[in-house]
Amino acid sequence: MKVVPLRFLAVACALFLVGCVAPSVRVPETSDGPPLAPHGDLANLPDPVPRKEPKSRSGNPPSYTVFGKTYHVMDSAAGYREEGQASWYGRKFHGRKTSSGEPFDMFQLTAAHRSLPIPTYVRVTNLGNGRTTLVRVNDRGPFYGERIIDLSYAGAVKLGFAQQGTAWVRVEVLEDAPEFYLQAGAFRELNAADALKAALGELTGLPAHIVQVSHDDLFRVRLGPVVGRPEALRLQALIVAAKYGRPLILDR
Repeated sequence: MKVVPLRFLAVACALFLVGCVAPSVRVPETSDGPPLAPHGDLANLPDPVPRKEPKSRSGNPPSYTVFGKTYHVMDSAAGYREEGQASWYGRKFHGRKTSSGEPFDMFQLTAAHRSLPIPTYVRVTNLGNGRTTLVRVNDRGPFYGERIIDLSYAGAVKLGFAQQGTAWVRVEVLEDAPEFYLQAGAFRELNAADALKAALGELTGLPAHIVQVSHDDLFRVRLGPVVGRPEALRLQALIVAAKYGRPLILDR
């Protein structure tokens, strides 16, 4: 028999702390679950590409109180690493607003955390089977027991615990890494540059730009920024496999 994890119901919260409204509270309930129909190969969903983002305008009060307990949002995620129990949430909350104000998408690799700044990219490892994934923290929670992170349904599938409901995991913030750009082409015709820009944006899901420099009249197509050389190399291989040539990796 499939075990459906306890989930959290979003309810209005009128708690005020340090002049801020507390994030939406999710209380335990049992009506959440997986999607009603299969949705692609979530077990092999590509990791999100970490990028530097400003703190969300919502979801980052200095502190907030839920069920009589006060939580403090970290000024910085640097060095964070913790082991503990993870859970997941899914269909019940699909499409609802997260603490960041973004809609929750159970098929994306996101997570809720009680104190990490929003957004933060973390690596989550299932210590029971060794599976790992990156997720983007954009919500607050979990507020049930001693759980340390609440993953999207996709995250639970990728880590192999969607059926069990919970798992013992390690959560660690990605250390700061240098940013790179990929230059995929240089053209004398703007139309050709525009065509490659559109194709690369669709292929990678990342912003592509057309850049001109002062010493010539070429239109350069660049992708990024991307965080870390391993991610730059992965994207380079993806572009080569799609037969768009071998882009140059630039450190600025």
